[in-house]
Amino acid sequence: MSSRRRTLTLPSWLPVDAYILALVGTVVLAALLPARGMAADMAGGASTGAVALLFFLYGARLSTAEALDGVKHWRLHLTVLACTFLVFPLLGLASKGLVPFVLTPELQAGFLFLCLVPSTIQSSIAFTSIARGNVPAAICAGSFSSLTGIFLTPLLAALLLGSAGGGFSADSLLKIVLQLLVPFLAGQLLRRWVGGFLTRHKKVLGLVDRGSILLVVYTAFSEGMVAGIWSQVTPARLGALLAAEAVLLAVMLALTWYGARRLGFGREDRIAIQFAGSKKSLAAGLPMASVLFGAHASLAVLPLMLFHQMQLMVCAVIAKRRSRDPEPVGEPAGTDAGPLSHPAATVTS
Repeated sequence: MSSRRRTLTLPSWLPVDAYILALVGTVVLAALLPARGMAADMAGGASTGAVALLFFLYGARLSTAEALDGVKHWRLHLTVLACTFLVFPLLGLASKGLVPFVLTPELQAGFLFLCLVPSTIQSSIAFTSIARGNVPAAICAGSFSSLTGIFLTPLLAALLLGSAGGGFSADSLLKIVLQLLVPFLAGQLLRRWVGGFLTRHKKVLGLVDRGSILLVVYTAFSEGMVAGIWSQVTPARLGALLAAEAVLLAVMLALTWYGARRLGFGREDRIAIQFAGSKKSLAAGLPMASVLFGAHASLAVLPLMLFHQMQLMVCAVIAKRRSRDPEPVGEPAGTDAGPLSHPAATVTS
């Protein structure tokens, strides 16, 4: 018998990500040691500043040349926006039929809010690049969706969620604009001076990305623990929520891929549409939820957190498979600027 000890290895198609484990660990930390009193105020202020910094970095990273190149694909951007702010909300409204047998009213409100959040930026770019899709278009599609969502998500929440969203006011919209849009525009204005620095320190800034989201997660879930919200969620309800979100993701992935083909888009554009039109941004959704839902934000963002992790794992598998597709006859070669690092290790939005 050989004395060599067999080691347990995970299959290569399973995108296990240390950041996903960090998200889970942050939730556990908030459950065991929630921030209270002055500590909660400090954590809330720090999370607000961290999210503002995050969107400043987004703005500073977006190349004006890439943006202008991507703007030419206006049909693609309209398709992504329609998926994000029309099809997703309609599916979210349909989830009301799951109450009360599958989802509680509170979880359904969070499920609907998930459907109103804008698309991602970083993950759309990363997955599109790996799958050899139209990267400039993915950059613009994610950016346009995020900017549109700053205004449209609160308005849709006011219209579709009503009192469940904690109420909508000009003050809440102003808070969201100041926290997300103003830093993004500041990053664009200062990109000429800070763009080179950001390019040279991608790894360090990636830690800033992930750290800011972890801080927001800790703050939101701490508030939920202090308010006693988690006593309302049972394991059976969580399982039902995961099943509903799996169906939602499968429907959007199929619709964006086959629907884009029916609309006449080529392979590279279809890849960008699928990855930008089927996902939701945790980075944009968390601060919006904290403003719109207040003390109930932790329960409201639970569906978004679960969907975020699910979309990363599923889309990483799809991107890897798309990267092995043969180059279609009669279509130009990929337009990406080279493969990015593995999305599950770098994507937080």
